[in-house]
Amino acid sequence: MAASFEKTTPVVLILEDEITLKGLGRTPLKPTGVLDVFESFDVTPVIGREFPNASLKDFLSAPNSDDLLLSQRGVVFFRKQDGLDDNLQKELVQRLGELSGKPETSGLHIHPVVNSGREHSVTDDEISVVSSQQRQMLYPDRNSRRQTARHEWHSDIAFEAIPSDYTLLRMTELPKTGGVTLPRGTALKSTLVLAVPPVIRTNPVTGWKSVFAVGNLVQKINGVTDEESAHLLNWFVSLIIENHDLQVRHRWQNPNDLAIWDNRSVYHAATWDHEDLGPRTGHRAVGLGERPYLDPNSTLAVARHWPGIHRDRDVFP
Repeated sequence: MAASFEKTTPVVLILEDEITLKGLGRTPLKPTGVLDVFESFDVTPVIGREFPNASLKDFLSAPNSDDLLLSQRGVVFFRKQDGLDDNLQKELVQRLGELSGKPETSGLHIHPVVNSGREHSVTDDEISVVSSQQRQMLYPDRNSRRQTARHEWHSDIAFEAIPSDYTLLRMTELPKTGGVTLPRGTALKSTLVLAVPPVIRTNPVTGWKSVFAVGNLVQKINGVTDEESAHLLNWFVSLIIENHDLQVRHRWQNPNDLAIWDNRSVYHAATWDHEDLGPRTGHRAVGLGERPYLDPNSTLAVARHWPGIHRDRDVFP
C-alpha cells in the first residue's frame, strides 16, 4: 500500500488509480524579470525576499507577475502597503494562482471556522481574519506560553482535498513587540512511495519536491505502522526546528506590512509571545491550488542550495 497521510477533517475520498500524473506534471516556469525593476534583497541565502519600497499596485498592473520568484524564494515580504484593501489582496492571490497554472475551478478558500460568522471578522468570507483575540476564544488551550511550540508549524488548509497554493497575510494591528512569523522551506526529499494526498509533493511552478505531511493538520501516514507514522511525523517537524538555515524570522513593523508564501513548499508558525502587549490582527486571503501530486521527474531543491547533496541517502538514510 502506498504511503499517504490522513487529514484531521474529512475530505472527499480519492483513490490512487483514479488519478495519474499525466496532465498534472508540468514544465517548471521561468522568471520573466518583471520584478527586477524593484529594489529587493534576500532575507536569507535559502528562503525569503523583501521588497522594502515596492507597491503591490504596481505588481497588479504589470503584464505578468513573476510568480516563479515567489515560489523559488518560498516567501516574499512587502512593507506598509497602505493602498491595498481586501479586494486587491484577493485579486493578487487569485492572479498568482492563475499565472502558475491552477485549475479554473480553484478560486479562493472560505475557512470553515475563521469566517464572517465570528466576532472578530469582516463580512467577506474569502478574507479570514487572523486575530489574537479570536484565537483566545476559539483555542483557549493554545494561547499560553509553553516549553515547545513545535505543533504550531503547518501549511495553510492542508486538510482540504484541494489545498492552498498561495497565502497573502496583511497585518492590520500589531502588538508593541512580539508576534513574529516564521516561514520555513521544505526543501527535502523522501524515498517514500506516494498516493494522494501525498507525503511528498511536487511544486508545479519550480518543479521541486518537498515534504508536505507536516504540522497539526496531519494525523497519520498510511501504509506504515502507527509507530512508524509517529516517528516520521515527529522527524519531519524536527527537521524544521533543527535546520535554522531553512528558516526566516519575519518581524512585522507597520500596519499593512504583508507576506505572501507558497504553501506547497513552505510551512509557517506564528510566535505567541505578546500577551498584554496589544492585539495582533491580520487579513488573510488563501488561494486554492491544484490537487497535490508527485512527479517522479521533479528535482531536489537542496541540490540547488547545497550542490554537494545529490543522492537520496545524502538527505534521508
